[in-house]
Amino acid sequence: MTSITKKKLIETSLPLEAINAQASREKSIRHGHPSTMHLYWARRPLAAARAVLFAQLVDDPASRPEEFPTVELQDTERARLHALMEKLVIWENSNDETLLEAARSEIRKSNNGKLPAVLDPFAGGGAIPLEAQRLGLEAHASDLNPLAVLLNKSLIEIPPKFSGKKPVFPSSEGEQMSWKRAEGLAADVRSYGQWMRDEAQQRIGNLYPQVTVPGGTKHTVIAWIWARTVKSPNPANPIEVPLVRSWWLSKKKGKEAWIKASVVNGEVQYEVRHDSEGPKGEEDGTVGRKGAYAIGDGTPMPLNYIRSEGRAGRMGAHLIAVVAEGERSRLYVSPSQIHIEASLVDRPDYVPEGNLPKNPRDFKTPNYGLTTWADLFTNRQLVALTSLSDLVGEARERVLEDALASGMEPGERLENGGTGAEAYADAVATYLALAVGRQTDRLSSLASWQSVGEKVRNVFGRQAIPMVWDYAEVNLFSDSSGGFLGNLEWVRKALEHTPAVSSGEAVQVNAATRDYQDLVISTDPPYYDNIGYSDLSDYFYVWLRRSLSSIHSKTVGTMLTPKSEELVANPYRHGGKDAAEKFFIAGFNSVFKRIRETANTEVPLTVYYAYKQQETKSGGTSSTGWHTLLDGLIESGWEITATWPMRSERGGRLISVGSNALASSIVLACRPRPDNATSTTRRAFVATLRSELPDALRTLMQGAIAPVDLAQAAIGPGISVFSRYARVRESDGSDMGVKDALLLINSTLDEVLGEQESDFDSDTRFAVKWYRTYGWDQANSGSADQLARSSDTSIGALERGGIFEARGGKARLLSPEQLDAEWDVQADTRISVWESTVRLSALMAKEGAEKVAEVLANLQSRVDLDAVKELGFLLFHEAEKKKNTQDAILFNGLVSAWGDVNEAARQYSSTPKPVQQAFDFEEEED
Repeated sequence: MTSITKKKLIETSLPLEAINAQASREKSIRHGHPSTMHLYWARRPLAAARAVLFAQLVDDPASRPEEFPTVELQDTERARLHALMEKLVIWENSNDETLLEAARSEIRKSNNGKLPAVLDPFAGGGAIPLEAQRLGLEAHASDLNPLAVLLNKSLIEIPPKFSGKKPVFPSSEGEQMSWKRAEGLAADVRSYGQWMRDEAQQRIGNLYPQVTVPGGTKHTVIAWIWARTVKSPNPANPIEVPLVRSWWLSKKKGKEAWIKASVVNGEVQYEVRHDSEGPKGEEDGTVGRKGAYAIGDGTPMPLNYIRSEGRAGRMGAHLIAVVAEGERSRLYVSPSQIHIEASLVDRPDYVPEGNLPKNPRDFKTPNYGLTTWADLFTNRQLVALTSLSDLVGEARERVLEDALASGMEPGERLENGGTGAEAYADAVATYLALAVGRQTDRLSSLASWQSVGEKVRNVFGRQAIPMVWDYAEVNLFSDSSGGFLGNLEWVRKALEHTPAVSSGEAVQVNAATRDYQDLVISTDPPYYDNIGYSDLSDYFYVWLRRSLSSIHSKTVGTMLTPKSEELVANPYRHGGKDAAEKFFIAGFNSVFKRIRETANTEVPLTVYYAYKQQETKSGGTSSTGWHTLLDGLIESGWEITATWPMRSERGGRLISVGSNALASSIVLACRPRPDNATSTTRRAFVATLRSELPDALRTLMQGAIAPVDLAQAAIGPGISVFSRYARVRESDGSDMGVKDALLLINSTLDEVLGEQESDFDSDTRFAVKWYRTYGWDQANSGSADQLARSSDTSIGALERGGIFEARGGKARLLSPEQLDAEWDVQADTRISVWESTVRLSALMAKEGAEKVAEVLANLQSRVDLDAVKELGFLLFHEAEKKKNTQDAILFNGLVSAWGDVNEAARQYSSTPKPVQQAFDFEEEED
């Protein structure tokens, strides 16, 4: 096999900052976002997936010299494609057909007039297949996990089948004239979901009584707040002790509410109080990380005691407060016997079966006796969820009846490829079941009350099932936090926003055995041992299976999700850490070797990895999963041609110095390594690295890469050199591993950044050396004088340059805070690159990009602005090594906005300045 040399855009350049800005922004977009249809873990941002697919499939202009023969024409065309991508990644444009058709046209130009078929064999939450479909590509998704398959069917397979169809619910007639995409299907999901909710209220509404507040008015309950209990080990006072993390219900100023617990006649009583004098410090709550104490007498109860009581079945629960709907506010009410008795119901028959996995890292409840999936719900919650699950099937029958009445042909069932009434009824039922699945994330004894936001927090606040002491039991008939109609609305809006264009297919199949013939591959594989997808998925799967076993029988045929073949390094499943690592490596390598042999290799393979460096005691970094991924791709015959850091954190999140915290994902572009690839020696590899990497790094720094992402982006050209060889031999004859190659790449990055110093002015060379040693701290003036002489400057010159001070035998660099005052560039007689970089960084942090652009317009004739940007990279790198978070953020902020600031500065420069006209005081003679 020979490598295809025609490069794609992703192998040369991306408008990375625009992509990252929109990917980060997606975290705050909720309504209509596909991720809100149902929870799944570690989804990629849609903006990133859309951009990567486009860049993966579109030729770089340099690879089409017949159309773009000069560098200038190539740069112009590349800028045009970047501008299209910058529009394409904006959420509000995600269903802009004009823009999407323009993107499809570019893809066709680069692929012989065709739109290729795309597959993600580890489809997960479905971001990549969904965005492939949005771009008009034939979208294929597969996964071993049935929950992932159901979600992908709901996003890419079902909506196109019924695109443009009007709803069949009888009262929907006349709602609107035309129905685009899956709008009609979404309208029916809302209507039949409303019927389900109303029907459930008739059947079990008595279990959810209203609450009477002081004053006599009745209100709908939002949630009942319960606390788990264990008996105090003190034989003289064996009360049922509430285990409460905090007594506060609301900390909103002027609307404070908290629970006062007191022991009366050997029993704990609870009263809701409304004042700001609630418990503080250790008095707030009874349980923590080390154990609990009994109220009243303070008897300590270690966690081992609580665990043993739980495992013995002696853990109970007390109702400690009721939260109700008020007028534009929450009402907090003391518990009453009526509400306690309403919860006392028997466990229903046929609750979900299955034991929780033996995974102590992610599953904490078995330590306390909650060992089955059904144990994670109260009896009343089990009654509610089984009722809703049963109603999914009843709703399907109503949809079928109405669809036939509307004139739709019966046709085949959905899983047999049907598009008639039977399939349509299956489709609506699928989304109703997903709404029930969403409901389980809040209707559980692991959901908790948030006193700050005054709402119910879902079970999966993180990728694990922790133990929850005091929990919030939501009222599914409430219109507030956690109610069924709210969950239904999330599903409806997400469905309505799906592209519903071109065909889509989602199947359950093992990535190691499936067919890849002629498919373009873009994938987000499992992250080594980070997430136990199947273990976590069973929480939802046991309920979805109950609702959909007759609708998606091929997908939900197993009692629990498949485990043994799941490609994660799970030490609890594979007999230890070493065995788990071997299993993962063997499986990973076999998948990517198979892809190399049969997939469409006219375009590069793209692979995502959620990268997070871990600091080691030696000061270096390690990430087993990251090294395993790179090793596996190279071992499987792939050459890595580019790596791009993709950020999905909101901009307000501080970076963690010493780790690439903002680069939450890495995207790799890979080509098949030629079968006749040669071997090389360590010395020759290092020589090639030092020959090629500097130019590549300078190109990255001149582009739109942020300093925080440079070290990670540098892996692309570096590992590309390493992966082009069949093997790199160490001096002892052994093969060099990825870990050692990365160390050499990082070392070369240090050298390249260090070499820039020789090009700076003398004041800047001095300041860099001083900062590297002393930072902003004071040091001896003698040392300063010696360093200044060696840098061809003097202390006096540095002080005249406004960057340094020396007094009383002590000297120091002036800090950014000391240089953030108004700066008269024209009047400054000695401007260095150092002064410019530090002042501009401080100004960016204090007053923003517009003010920096204004100064830059005057500065560009006094100093080399490219040198300012290069120094920004170098200072970020030095701040990271010094673990100075504040400085790292400062310099990253300036360089990250460099493109926008420069453009704004050019506009300032080109705008004519208003000129005062001279007054003519000579009066005309009469």
